[in-house]
Amino acid sequence: MTRRLMQCALAVVLLLAVPTAWAGLDQSKKAADAFPSDVASAWFDTLYDVVKTEKTTPPPASRIYGIASVALYESIVGGSTGNRSLVGQLNELGPLPAPRPEKKYHWPTVANSALATAIRGLYASASQASIDLIDAREQEFASCFQTVVPAPEYTRSAALGRDVANVVLGWAATDGFSTNNNCPYVPAPVDGAWVPTPPAFSPNPLQPCWGQIRPMVLTSGAECAAPGNPPFSTDRSSAFYAAALEVHDTGVSLTSEQKTIADYWADGAGATGTPPGHWIAIVGQISRNNGLSLVASAEAFARLGIAVHDAFIECWHTKYVFNLQRPVTYIRANIDAGWSPYIATPGFPSYHSGHSTQSGAATTVLTDLFGALSFTDTTHTDHGLVPPQSPRSFDSFDEAADEAAISRMYGGIHYAFDNNDGLSSGRCIGGLIVARVQFRK
Repeated sequence: MTRRLMQCALAVVLLLAVPTAWAGLDQSKKAADAFPSDVASAWFDTLYDVVKTEKTTPPPASRIYGIASVALYESIVGGSTGNRSLVGQLNELGPLPAPRPEKKYHWPTVANSALATAIRGLYASASQASIDLIDAREQEFASCFQTVVPAPEYTRSAALGRDVANVVLGWAATDGFSTNNNCPYVPAPVDGAWVPTPPAFSPNPLQPCWGQIRPMVLTSGAECAAPGNPPFSTDRSSAFYAAALEVHDTGVSLTSEQKTIADYWADGAGATGTPPGHWIAIVGQISRNNGLSLVASAEAFARLGIAVHDAFIECWHTKYVFNLQRPVTYIRANIDAGWSPYIATPGFPSYHSGHSTQSGAATTVLTDLFGALSFTDTTHTDHGLVPPQSPRSFDSFDEAADEAAISRMYGGIHYAFDNNDGLSSGRCIGGLIVARVQFRK
């Protein structure tokens, strides 16, 4: 029996014995706000593991986390006392199935069904290993809830979750993903244009049309645009040469702490749940450690999911407008032919940094919700990543975002202006989400 299933079994025993946080023999009479966040945090842990298992790259992963978070939030918001739907607030999100006011619903069951349906839909061609993860998570909660919820109410609740998730999946299918996923690369003819980088030297950069996908809140991938990199130049007195020299000099004298930071935030596809998954994992930890309710957790995941979703669209739009070569290309040609970055360079243009952009967006929406919250990030140990990285503690989301950004300089794969401008664009994205989307009644 898993630890979570043991907790569920204990909750059932307590429910039948005395009033508790789960109490009230008729679970279905409780508002969604009255339940703990277990279903939300556990499911996003599972989604992180599915993203890792399927070797999903960061842009598609950001879309998957975003859609799943909207499906969760919308499935239970009808049972909340203080939150409102995102229908009419997210781009082209139309009416969704709603609970019948005369009927009773068990909101954890609704959430369990919605997330299982959404993730299966987003991974229609998943490996058997991922299917097993999804099936096991759904059944774990279903087995627990069926012991405390009357059968008609359980069936009704599961159906509502499935129905909402299916409509959200239908909405997501109209975002342009089918035509803009891995379209042909047409390089922008700019000075210092991107060229394939070691070690793979892949001639096809990642997701060149991702910036054309419909955002959830931004008007387009061009909103919150970055100012552009310094003019490309090989002149030793130029700002561009100085920025590249900074990457080189940092790389040849990395401290052990700088290496730790570079490794900690690397979040490579296939080895982890990707950079957006790292922030998703942090919200899961806060949900558990800070005792958030199911609705509060769903709101946090939705804020973050929308933020990373739109951040990758803006960032990838920017990358293929400026089409800038990576530091390793410039440094080997103009500074040190034998230089190599500490972390292998990803196969797509440099300006600006995806880590920085999505971290800037994440910190803005989470700080608006939680304030300057201190936390210890246990993502690596929670998910058994190899090599394991010790947890790192932060006094605020901003501190974590700044560290995630500078980690790319330490890794040797981004210029400082990539990171700084990425953070600024991300904070702009987060600010627009906060201003345009109202989660509370």
